[in-house]
Amino acid sequence: MKFGNTHGVCEDRQGRIFIKQTVGRGSECEDAVAIFDPQGRFIESWGKEYKGGAHGLHIVSEGSDEFLYLCDCVRGVFTKTDLKGRAVWTRTAPMESGVYNNPGEFKPTNVAVAPDGTLFVADGYGKSWIHIYSPRGEYQRSFGGPGKERGQLSCPHGLMVDTRGDKPTLVVADRSNRRLQYFSLDGRHLGFVTDEMRSPCHFHERKGVLLVPDLEARVTLLDRENKLIAHLGDGGNFALRDKPREQFVPGKFIAPHSAIFDREGNIFVVEWVELGRVTKLRKLA
Repeated sequence: MKFGNTHGVCEDRQGRIFIKQTVGRGSECEDAVAIFDPQGRFIESWGKEYKGGAHGLHIVSEGSDEFLYLCDCVRGVFTKTDLKGRAVWTRTAPMESGVYNNPGEFKPTNVAVAPDGTLFVADGYGKSWIHIYSPRGEYQRSFGGPGKERGQLSCPHGLMVDTRGDKPTLVVADRSNRRLQYFSLDGRHLGFVTDEMRSPCHFHERKGVLLVPDLEARVTLLDRENKLIAHLGDGGNFALRDKPREQFVPGKFIAPHSAIFDREGNIFVVEWVELGRVTKLRKLA
């Protein structure tokens, strides 16, 4: 299976790694979601309907079950599925928000879920709004919108409900503004993180450490105060994404698009490169 651009990654309770990708040129498999064991051995795949638009991938636990939230920025939909890809529900553009002239303007990139099940959907490639939904997928309200000022966003590409503080907050990868922006869960601006950011894409957290895949050739780790712990695999050359594959350097990133910690503390990174690339960084200490 030849990957297209690898855009999303998550791990289920069994330790299986789910990769979401746009389907590569010349691939004999058109499935956008591929599932592997932690050593990279292929298990199964599904998701032909996401071909070309496969983007954000988020996993949640609900009691004894697990569900995925998948974004398709080409079709303008986000869908809740089980781990076999069977849809629970699908939502299109929230026209009731008053933001859109037509449904095609909605291009969702990622979903985050609050502890109470509230959903936050980032229209990262559309009009730079964040939309709030009930756990059942019922539209509630929107905040953000395009701009550079407090509370405004430019390509809010990724987002995560940050539970490291006293109260849960929403952290947004405000990518084109080259910063992280924090909001209360009702959409009130709280602050920025600009230090050590180039083009932040998304988030994952483990034991107080925030993992930030940065599209401009590195992965960043931040502590509980969002101070730098380390930059990992800084390749320093985003332009390599358009170069022949033989110019890629193992251990040096080009365009990290999403990343997660697995349950052992290893890191999986997927990159926005043709014939997409998945890197496992093994935890040593």
